[in-house]
Amino acid sequence: MCVKGLGGKDMSYGIGDKVVYPMHGAGIIVSIEEREVLGEIAKYYDVEFPYGNLRLMVPMANTEQLGIRDVMSADMIPQVIEHIKKAGGENMNQNWNKRQRENLDKIRSGNIFEVATVYKFLYLRDAARALSTGEKKMLTNAKHILFSELVLASGREFEEIEAMVLEAVNSSSK
Repeated sequence: MCVKGLGGKDMSYGIGDKVVYPMHGAGIIVSIEEREVLGEIAKYYDVEFPYGNLRLMVPMANTEQLGIRDVMSADMIPQVIEHIKKAGGENMNQNWNKRQRENLDKIRSGNIFEVATVYKFLYLRDAARALSTGEKKMLTNAKHILFSELVLASGREFEEIEAMVLEAVNSSSK
């Protein structure tokens, strides 16, 4: 099964590959299984998401539509950190409902830079004033997606990634 990864190139995923599933974060394919669903047999990736103890069965035939992509390479991490330092929230909508939809669209895009922007904006907003319940949940989700990819791309521990990201967020807010 060929799918499009970062940069639009064709690739097949196998056991042990690290992938990103938008809205769930980065995980590792632990097996490929055939399952019968609604009378049809199809192949599925069994993806384990270490951050959050989640496991999902992803239909191999739908990976492109679901936005499944490779975890970024480790050499992209400095670009993400630099983006966090420079990203601003000044273009965020002041209307909560519109801002919520815009942020959700950014997270659903699967673009690590968009997710990083949402995380930074909500993190700083939470520090300045309390977030609504919906925005707190979105902050947690953006953190999960961002940090899980950075952890898998770098091979570093969660705490080290968290310190690196928070340093970038806080250095830009001064």
